[in-house]
Amino acid sequence: MKPTLLILAAGMASRYGSMKQIDGFGPNDETIIDYSIYDAIKAGFGKVVFIIKEDFVDNFKAIFEAKLNGKIETDYVFQNFNLKQYGIDLQIERSKPWGTGHAILAARHAIKEPFCVINADDFYGLDAFQKMVKFLTEEVTGSNYSMIGYEVAKTLSDFGAVSRGVCKVSHEGYLEEIIERTKVFPKGDAIFYEEGEELYPLAIDTRVSMNFWGFTPEVFKLGEELFREFAESHQEDPKSEFYIPIIVETLLNSEKADFKVVPTDSKWFGVTYKEDKPIVQASIDQLIKDGVYPENLWK
Repeated sequence: MKPTLLILAAGMASRYGSMKQIDGFGPNDETIIDYSIYDAIKAGFGKVVFIIKEDFVDNFKAIFEAKLNGKIETDYVFQNFNLKQYGIDLQIERSKPWGTGHAILAARHAIKEPFCVINADDFYGLDAFQKMVKFLTEEVTGSNYSMIGYEVAKTLSDFGAVSRGVCKVSHEGYLEEIIERTKVFPKGDAIFYEEGEELYPLAIDTRVSMNFWGFTPEVFKLGEELFREFAESHQEDPKSEFYIPIIVETLLNSEKADFKVVPTDSKWFGVTYKEDKPIVQASIDQLIKDGVYPENLWK
């Protein structure tokens, strides 16, 4: 059974509506998500599931169904504010969804096979998808999960500091902990993070998480339990978010699962600052010139 690609796109919905062209990075206004799906198909994924806001399902289908028809199976699941579906009998007013950990729970009835989770607006590179397929078809179990580990030097912006989940990795290549560093930036030939007005160096090959995780459906049951606890304990904090790393940390601390850090040499692209956009466009143009992608992705 081929693994499934689960794309966190609930936060992308408005940009995929009438303002879709703003997110064009390829020569034919291909979005970053187009390149991720193209790589996923090439790597061997059998289905793509979009996590979106229900209001935008028609927009998404209009954009993706025609181009993906016959290439990969598609499905759509909805992140919403309905807490009763998780057995939570509370009325909690919020202006935004509950975060990435909550988002993946929306797919709990749609996914029955090993799967990976990615962000919709991050460019990950073919190597990462190929390595994840290999892991999900050969190694994954309900107690052996994975994350793709990027070299921190290949994830930075030239236009300001970024937040990165810095990974502590064992000699055997397994995740020990993730520490969120909120101000990571290059300075000369070195990389630093700032904390308490002090600067600390990071080795350029330090592995960081870019939210590219490999799971089996068994993770949903634990995720639901944790989300119930989280929602009840954070009902007075309408901006709190239940992130995937909360699930990961719980599994690690309880020794219920290990996470293999699968290293990739791929360069990650993302638009943290508006000035990053032309850099990403130029990078994709170069990949097209190098023959990594066709000029017209879906022709």
